[in-house]
Amino acid sequence: MSQTKSQVDTATPQRSAQSFEGTIMRSGEKLVLRENASKTAYQLDDQDKAKRYENKNVKVMATVDHESRVLHIVAITPVETD
Repeated sequence: MSQTKSQVDTATPQRSAQSFEGTIMRSGEKLVLRENASKTAYQLDDQDKAKRYENKNVKVMATVDHESRVLHIVAITPVETD
């Protein structure tokens, strides 16, 4: 029986915040983060928080839902480009 519990524990995704750098841009009706490194577009859970950074380079601290590629925003800060 304890074997089943350990299988459940390992199936639970780890939810620690990560840092992503990219540009907030519109994809249809939604704002997404297009990450610089991988060129991957991530949906953003808090559209209101992201709206003020549209078309700007930002660093987003967020937890990731890897199945749906949604970032659950913890913080957004602008990134200065030279």
